[in-house]
Amino acid sequence: MMDLALEAARSCRLITSPNPWVGAVVATGREHFIGATSPPGGNHAEVNALRAAGPKAEGADLYTTLEPCNHQGRTGPCTDAIIAAGIARVVVAVEDPDPAVRGRGIAALQQAGVTVEVGMRATAAAELLAPYLKHRRTGLPWVVLKLAASLDGRIAAPDTTSRWITGHQARADSHRLRAESDAVLVGAGTVRADDPTLTVRHWQPSAGVTPRTDQPLRVVLGTAPPGTRVHPALEMKGPLQRVLQELGERGVVQLLVEGGAATAASFHRAGLVDHYAVYLAAALFGGDDGQPMFSGSGAATIAELWRGEITDVCRLGPDLRIDLRPW
Repeated sequence: MMDLALEAARSCRLITSPNPWVGAVVATGREHFIGATSPPGGNHAEVNALRAAGPKAEGADLYTTLEPCNHQGRTGPCTDAIIAAGIARVVVAVEDPDPAVRGRGIAALQQAGVTVEVGMRATAAAELLAPYLKHRRTGLPWVVLKLAASLDGRIAAPDTTSRWITGHQARADSHRLRAESDAVLVGAGTVRADDPTLTVRHWQPSAGVTPRTDQPLRVVLGTAPPGTRVHPALEMKGPLQRVLQELGERGVVQLLVEGGAATAASFHRAGLVDHYAVYLAAALFGGDDGQPMFSGSGAATIAELWRGEITDVCRLGPDLRIDLRPW
């Protein structure tokens, strides 16, 4: 049942931010009823599952990927709906660190006589909700740094041409990352060199996944020249930590940083990247005069190498995507 709830959470990943993408299942023993979080202002997953179950919810179990809320926002408390429906047991994957919840939902259910169990599929739920959990704990967005390069680590030729190093499947996957993100950030130099649109274009969600109806916020570090296709964009300056704080205050839960080399290096060296998505094309520049992934000086000695953990390797047509996390 919790695996079904996780699947439901994935299905609404693109439409709920800044609210968490949550799945819930009401299980009667013979039947189950699934709910996923609606767009902001709509029902939470638990309420959608309860409405699907109707009177069959009485005495049933409810599985949810995140602790039910116990406060009045744009919708009423999920705990009130759970108690009113007569649910006997609630199984929670992870507690909600949002200051408005943070254990209060579990406590309210227990005080009403509902049995509560916490921790089932906790690792999977925490991985799925990692951007939301960080945002609620720190106020900062989850930062994904996307890099695309040849196998010998070059992102552009000596004449600065750089488009389409990777193939179609890799480009489509990178647009999926854009669709999952609330904002996409590049440096002003990339805008001048490439004139990107930073919109989601080359990817369509699979069956069962609700597509987003808007585009991510476009953010430029510095000033984007008038007439470039990135407009309208939010232009930002100052320390990166302050940039992230302001984006977090704007409700950006996940930020996708797309470059260029100077911007990538600044986020990397500041230790602000939560997840690296590295696309490697089946291509070689064959020399040392192409532009590297990061500009500026790197580790001076082998002991100073940045090291992380490879969490996944995926083949995308002729190319590879390698996912890394800091240790």
